[in-house]
Amino acid sequence: MNAPRHLFRIQCIGCVTRFLGTPVQRVTLTGGAHLQTPGSQHRNGQFLRSFHCSAVCSTNRPNQTEFEKAVEHPTQHKDKTLITHDDLFERAARDSKTKADFNRVVDVFNKADIRRRGHVEFIYAALKKMPEFGVERDIAIYNKLLDVFPKEVFVPQNFIQRMFNHYPRQQECGVQLLEQMENYGITPNVETKVLLAQIFGEKSHPMRKYQRIMYWFPRFKHTNPFPVPHVLPSDPVELARFSLTRIADDPDAKVTIYQYPSTDITETGQEVTRPHILGIQSPDQRSLLAKHNPCRPVYVEGPFPLWLRKTCVHYFLLKADPIPPEEKVEEDFDRELIGPEQSLFYPQRVELDLERDIGDDESFSVDDVEEGLVYAMCMAGQGDQATLSQWISGLQETCPILGQIPTVFRLESGPRELQTSSDAQQTPEQEVEIDQIIEDEPQRSQRVNQ
Repeated sequence: MNAPRHLFRIQCIGCVTRFLGTPVQRVTLTGGAHLQTPGSQHRNGQFLRSFHCSAVCSTNRPNQTEFEKAVEHPTQHKDKTLITHDDLFERAARDSKTKADFNRVVDVFNKADIRRRGHVEFIYAALKKMPEFGVERDIAIYNKLLDVFPKEVFVPQNFIQRMFNHYPRQQECGVQLLEQMENYGITPNVETKVLLAQIFGEKSHPMRKYQRIMYWFPRFKHTNPFPVPHVLPSDPVELARFSLTRIADDPDAKVTIYQYPSTDITETGQEVTRPHILGIQSPDQRSLLAKHNPCRPVYVEGPFPLWLRKTCVHYFLLKADPIPPEEKVEEDFDRELIGPEQSLFYPQRVELDLERDIGDDESFSVDDVEEGLVYAMCMAGQGDQATLSQWISGLQETCPILGQIPTVFRLESGPRELQTSSDAQQTPEQEVEIDQIIEDEPQRSQRVNQ
């Protein structure tokens, strides 16, 4: 009866010897059994028979890369923290970060330990690194991270365990994974449901989170009438066309391309880059510009930012000052007219003195704030005055009155891609001097040219 027990003790001692790296000359066990290494001397004229150790205890594995060794023993010289798993992803993708590299890290972690020790820290680190590898919108990667959890270990066995949040740390990690899917608009599939049922059970917080996502996502998936695509066009002309169409609130607005991006070589051999220029104008804006008083100037203002997901573009406006009260012309209103412009249920004018509360501030009203009319919008590769002057010249073909109206450029300091061509050819010393001048005089950054 004691023979299997002695065999198991000797086998454990062999594992400890390989882990510590120190040879054991002789170990005395209970019951008179003892152990010697193969190189030790025999006692009483008899050799001890060596015992076979399991392959799990062996550390000499063939075809084992340095990265696999780092994943297999991540806590050899470091603490068991989140930074340890972050280093695994950095080591796996030193040159490039792709989906294949991300899958390789997950596969190596799964094969390193059958008990999946440290799986919660690893999943948190993987969720953090997903945008860097470009897999934040891949449902297969999320299912693969769910597969890292041990199966049928965190499932509650009775109502008391379900009541007291069985394995709360693991359930919070699963909910965090589903929340990241929700933030990126990824709808779970049947595989996600099966994995959650195997890992946490049917009555768990991750499963309830999955049910809520599957309830609301199909209902709000197509509610946005003007969705922004996940992959924006790389062509600057097409991107500008999409942006201007999205800004304009009139479906009859027309986009005009005044200049395509090109590169010309002068007689002296110098390359001249011509930026793209696109403008948009609706028929109502064209008619309002035709009625503009030529004595009053129009202004070109910008650049104004527009964010399309993670891409920022800039646009410019052609607008005028608010119309003075003495020049306003009120349209005649026929009280007896009942047509498409007037309705009994939604009248255009309400001649009722609506009472205000005692605490309301009557000195300011949003309805009294007026802005100037916007006549056109444009996007260009450069935000200098010379480029925008070409846009104004192109508008004169459809609006000849614009040639009689003075145009004032009120341009602000824009981003790098909107710098002028002369600034791009300046030396670094001149750029430092200009930056110092701009920092000293921020109030004079606006440039007004007529």
